[in-house]
Amino acid sequence: MTNLLLSDSVVKEVLKYFAIAVLLLGVIFVAIVLITPRNTKRKLIEKTKEFFSHHKTFGEILRFIIVGGLATLIDMFFMGVTMYFMQKNIYQSFLNVFINTPNPSTAATVVGTAVGFTVGLIFNYILSILFVFNEKGKSKSTKGFIVFTVLSVIGLLLNVGGMYLGYDVLNINQWVVKIVMTLIVLVYNYISKKLLLFKKDKNQPNQN
Repeated sequence: MTNLLLSDSVVKEVLKYFAIAVLLLGVIFVAIVLITPRNTKRKLIEKTKEFFSHHKTFGEILRFIIVGGLATLIDMFFMGVTMYFMQKNIYQSFLNVFINTPNPSTAATVVGTAVGFTVGLIFNYILSILFVFNEKGKSKSTKGFIVFTVLSVIGLLLNVGGMYLGYDVLNINQWVVKIVMTLIVLVYNYISKKLLLFKKDKNQPNQN
């Protein structure tokens, strides 16, 4: 079956220009921070804090996206590491996992997805408790851990099943499938954790 939607060459070009764009945006951001006067930066920080203090849900979603983005990078890194060590024979170097990518086996892709997803999810959960969600609910309790585990297993099955369907059945580039499934699972994680785990505990007094 021929590769659907996007050929490997197109995907590589898209990823290359995306990486260049991210690098340029990073350089521009750092330059702006460096040339901005200290007083202006202080005022911006104060206004930002004031804004988020009045828009707690928006701040929560933004923090979730930031942490989710970091978790995604960790996820992809460990997926790449797993695929590299499982199939060293097809990769000239570790970077070859992400650049000029040969076609790995289904087993390497699925196992790599599971490992990357698990490590990224643990990172995401810890920061969700410490940094992301305004309400901690019962996330630190035994029941909270069980709920988290069940939701995580559902997310893992969704991720692995999507990778299998997209890569092995439909023969779409593994990184295209990975990005799509990451977005789907990201939305699933926020909604499920927010509704079932990080909701306000009715037994706790109102602190407002």
